[in-house]
Amino acid sequence: MDILFKQLSRQLSGELHTDALHLHMYATDASVYRKVPQAVAYPRDTRDIQRLVLFASKNNITLIPRTAGTSLAGQCVGDGIVVDVSKHFTDIIHLDVAKQQVTVQPGVIRDQLNEYLKPHGLFFGPNTSTANRCMIGGMVGNNSSGTTSIKYGVTRDKVIRLKTVLSDGSEVVFESLSDTRFREKCQLTTLEGSIYKTLKETLSVPEIQHQIREEFPKPEIHRRNTGYAIDALIHQQPFTEDGSLFNLCSLLAGSEGTLAFTTEITLQLDELPPAHGVLVAAHFETLQECLKAVSLTMNHDLYTCEMMDKVILDCTKNNRTQLKNRFFIEGDPAAILTLEVRDTTIEKARLQANALVNDIEASGLSYAYPILEGKQIDQAMELRKAGLGLLGNIIGDRKAVACIEDTAVALEDLAAYIDDFTEIMDDYEQEAVYYAHAGAGELHLRPILNLKKAEDVVLFRKITTDVAKLVKSYQGSMSGEHGDGIVRSEFIAYMIGEKNYELLRKIKYTFDPQSIFNKGKIIDPLPMDTSLRYEIDREEPEITTLFNFDDQEGILRSAEKCNGSGDCRKLPSAGGTMCPSYRATRNEKDTTRARANALREFLTTSEKSNPFDHEELKEVFDLCVSCKACASECPSNVDVATLKAEFEYQYQKSHTISLRTKLFTNTTQVNRIAAEAPWLYNSLLPIFSSLIKPIFKIAKQRSLPKLDLFTDSIFSSSKILPYAKNVKKPEKKVLLFVDEFTEYIDGSIGKDTFELLLRLGYEVECIQGLESGRAYISKGFLDHAKGATNKTVAKLRNRVSENTVCVGIEPSAILTFRDEYLRLANDIEGAKRLAKHSYTIEEFLHQEIKLGNISPEQFSAEAKTLKIHAHCHQKALSSVEHTFAILNLPVNYTPTIIPSGCCGMAGSFGYEKEHYEVSMQMGEQTLFPAIRKADDTVIIAANGTSCRHQIKDGTKRIALHPVTILKQALLIE
Repeated sequence: MDILFKQLSRQLSGELHTDALHLHMYATDASVYRKVPQAVAYPRDTRDIQRLVLFASKNNITLIPRTAGTSLAGQCVGDGIVVDVSKHFTDIIHLDVAKQQVTVQPGVIRDQLNEYLKPHGLFFGPNTSTANRCMIGGMVGNNSSGTTSIKYGVTRDKVIRLKTVLSDGSEVVFESLSDTRFREKCQLTTLEGSIYKTLKETLSVPEIQHQIREEFPKPEIHRRNTGYAIDALIHQQPFTEDGSLFNLCSLLAGSEGTLAFTTEITLQLDELPPAHGVLVAAHFETLQECLKAVSLTMNHDLYTCEMMDKVILDCTKNNRTQLKNRFFIEGDPAAILTLEVRDTTIEKARLQANALVNDIEASGLSYAYPILEGKQIDQAMELRKAGLGLLGNIIGDRKAVACIEDTAVALEDLAAYIDDFTEIMDDYEQEAVYYAHAGAGELHLRPILNLKKAEDVVLFRKITTDVAKLVKSYQGSMSGEHGDGIVRSEFIAYMIGEKNYELLRKIKYTFDPQSIFNKGKIIDPLPMDTSLRYEIDREEPEITTLFNFDDQEGILRSAEKCNGSGDCRKLPSAGGTMCPSYRATRNEKDTTRARANALREFLTTSEKSNPFDHEELKEVFDLCVSCKACASECPSNVDVATLKAEFEYQYQKSHTISLRTKLFTNTTQVNRIAAEAPWLYNSLLPIFSSLIKPIFKIAKQRSLPKLDLFTDSIFSSSKILPYAKNVKKPEKKVLLFVDEFTEYIDGSIGKDTFELLLRLGYEVECIQGLESGRAYISKGFLDHAKGATNKTVAKLRNRVSENTVCVGIEPSAILTFRDEYLRLANDIEGAKRLAKHSYTIEEFLHQEIKLGNISPEQFSAEAKTLKIHAHCHQKALSSVEHTFAILNLPVNYTPTIIPSGCCGMAGSFGYEKEHYEVSMQMGEQTLFPAIRKADDTVIIAANGTSCRHQIKDGTKRIALHPVTILKQALLIE
């Protein structure tokens, strides 16, 4: 096939990849399955799709359509060509405001579409938990619904026109047809004509219509994706006289790309919901009480009715990002229902919420029902939406497995169904997970299994089979919104009856005689307990690391925490930082998911003595800027920055280390030598710069920092400085950690910090001569980092306490104490003690403000406007709120936080010639435009040394450390 693929690649306008890295990256989605494809294609246009279809037909190979790859049932994996349209098919083609319709390509992200529609008062209603990265094509393929389905229906209800490529390469449009046009279609001698003729002849038979109505899920269950939606077609004309016009989009929606390849989608939109919302978070002591309350609450005009159980809620306790979203939780509930009402005014919405609370209270089922408004609602919904990914954060091999998580029953059957389901789980001694769309009769139910073990794979099938029988007894849907894929397709015949299943087969092979579209899904399915992500009963590879991964049960399990949910594919408009390089390149290769998957693949399949020694791993980690965003924003807390550092360390054992890497790793030593004659170094820097940039492959556009040395000789605790006004003289002592960046290139900031603390009455002792080890870690010199860690821990562990705290200026340095030191230190208890009593300067000042030791009257009342860009490590391991709080202290200061991700400099990354362009692209996403829009009088605050340098190079503006801003505002007695 290699020759054929090379020929195909030359024919495509887009890209075709057959290398090991791409094949491994696309071997999994968000399901439990793994199938290594033969190739990965990024088609650029419809002509490319047609070429791929004809190639597949000629060479008996299947095409697997893919957008964001967040599918839970295995729809996006296969052994043919994965066709990823997420890169090039991303246009919003046309908006018709009058008709409230929009035409898009399949790679348009759902939330981005709604941002585009918002100014027109319109939106696309179906709203999945993955809405900030899932794409319209995938939503059509899965017939997605999400939290809003009780109000706005499912994707099938919204699709009115599809432009597709059929299995013979022809381009065909499916849309509503009058009776005349339908008959004309049936007369065509093309493949399109055969499709219409087959459907007309088959579905016109009364007995067949009857068997469909009898066997398919109850019609009141609007979440149903069981096979192909022929139950929807028979309610259209000409099969139902007063039905809607015939439209094959109803069949294609939910068909998982097995019938045709969609290139354009026209959607019916809704007007934006009323502007004012109130959410009631009803707490329950038992799951049964929660479910009994659902019918009661659905008597109200709800926009969402979502459930979280204790397992999900407990997962959020260990997630840095979600901790702040737990503010409304009272006690230790077994389950919570989040119930949202909306109205044209907040007063009317509150009246609805109060009526809802009164009914819940009268029922005696709930013990607490806090009411949330404004941003609080967003926080609660983020907590619920994070549920899927958070399940991947369970340490070890036992995971909450997606297999029966998509069942839907009629609302009146929900409580009884769950009682019966719980009995099944009890029989298997399973504590299942219960969450999601209670108001739609669908709960995402998951058993906790170890699919690396044969006995649990047996349970995987048994539990799925027993639940299928239970769902059938309630005439429910086995696939509510996540689709059939691999995991549920083999149960379709049982769920709808053999005769109906034969109808589906007939339809499939009319559309796709050679089964070139997503083979093995829905029709002639793969067995649900094969092609699993992990080899069953495998001998776990022994992998020795320098970092301590005991808390993850080893580095392999740390990588395996990635469940493929794809949160790392969200774009800047979705907020947060993860993943900066993906945001710049839009390549799957540059996601957290790809890095974790690639590491998992090579660690488990490598035949080399050093399993890290693979160029593919070097490539996939190349653009990782170690921002740490994944450690907090990834629901599974997959810390790729730590994985990359370990990889670099292990990889270097088998490879020569470049001069540039050695230079950047040892910048502290270089600076120490230069500091012997700083005036000479600084004066010669322009000449020095022009010489070393070509030698060390440093981007010529970059400026190199001058030496700015820190010395406390002009300040000391023994020398009395004039205090600020109204000094409280707190007893707390500060050990000011003068990190290697502050000591040599940001000395003036160190001096500002020293002076500010002294003038505020604190006893300050400077800690110099110790390295954080940040440069060592970023370049994989972990043995050197370990040495620095052990030295620092030994020096400081017995000096820190509640009243003697270690405070740092550079976030990437001081936060290393709370992060990597816990994996590097020999003295782990000492490292924990140091971590407990170490703070960024902003954290410390914010804490002291709250204690009343620092007050606004100590600072200028002059009005100033500030914009804040926070360091990535601060956002991931601390909070930008600390910076915001301290810069709010002067009464007339008006700070705002720039919603920026990574600035793009990332230590040495932005200096490196081959990374310069990507580095600047990262800055251009949000940060640079926000700064350029700011008036010259606006103060730019940035606490990271790399960030300030990037801002200077990218915008020509000088950013100040927050401490410098406060020091300048300080009023002296």
